[in-house]
Amino acid sequence: MRIARFSIDGNVAFGAVEGDSPDSLVLDIIKGIPYADFELSGTKVPLKKVRLLPPVLPNKVVAIGRNYAEHAAEMGNELPDVPVAFFKPTTSVIGSGDSIEYPSFSEELHHEAELAVVIGRMCREVPRERVKDVIFGYTCANDVTARDVQRRESQWARAKGFDTSCPLGPWVETDVDPGNLAIQATVNGEQRQLGRTSDMIRSVEDLVVHITEAMTLLPGDVILTGTPAGVGPLHVGDEVAVTIEGIGTLTNKVIKRG
Repeated sequence: MRIARFSIDGNVAFGAVEGDSPDSLVLDIIKGIPYADFELSGTKVPLKKVRLLPPVLPNKVVAIGRNYAEHAAEMGNELPDVPVAFFKPTTSVIGSGDSIEYPSFSEELHHEAELAVVIGRMCREVPRERVKDVIFGYTCANDVTARDVQRRESQWARAKGFDTSCPLGPWVETDVDPGNLAIQATVNGEQRQLGRTSDMIRSVEDLVVHITEAMTLLPGDVILTGTPAGVGPLHVGDEVAVTIEGIGTLTNKVIKRG
C-alpha cells in the first residue's frame, strides 16, 4: 500500500494512493494515523487536487554515509569498519514538489539518491529477526549535501543538515522488498546515478540493528541508507528526481535561497 500525507483546503491528512496512471491517482483518506490499525474512510480525492507533503514528520532522521563501495571510492574514502551515522534535523525535511534552497554558505551542492526506511513503532535494541516488524515502509530520499562545506568542516551538521536538505517522498510504500531495488537520480532528465540496493555494504537489517543498539526509534523516524556512485552538482534552476523501483519518484527544483 502507498501511504501519502497531503494537504487540501488547509487540512492535513493521510491517504492510501490508488490507481496506476499518474493522471488518475486518487487518495482514499485514512481515519486516524497510519502507524496503528486504521480504516479507509471511502472518501476519495484526486491526487492532482492536493499538495503532497513529506510523507512523514520524523522526530529524527538517522543517515548512513559510505554504504556503497563505489560511492566511497569516488569520494576518495576507505570503506568504514562500522556504519558512519549522522543526523539530519526535522527542519531539513521537505516533500516532493517542494523547492531545495541553495544555501548561501556553499558553492558546491550535490544530489544523493537514497532509499529511506520509515519506522512504524517505537523500538530499541531490535534483534535481526524482528527488524521487519518495526518497519512501516520505504520512501525515496535525497541527501542533499553542501560538498565543499563537508570537506572543510569535521562535523557534517551544516553540510547535510541545512533547511530543505532532506527531500522525502512522494509517499511511503508499505509492501516492497528493499533487498534489490533499482535506484536512480536524474537532473533535468539526464541520468546521474544508477545503482541497486543490493550493492549496499550493510543491509537494512544491519542498519536497524546497529542504530537501535544506541537509541530508541519512534514511529515516523527515518533511516537514510546511503547513496550509490554518481553524485554530482546541482545548480539553481535544476530539477532533480530520485526514482526507486517499486516505490515512485521524488522530484524537487533547486532555487536561490532568500
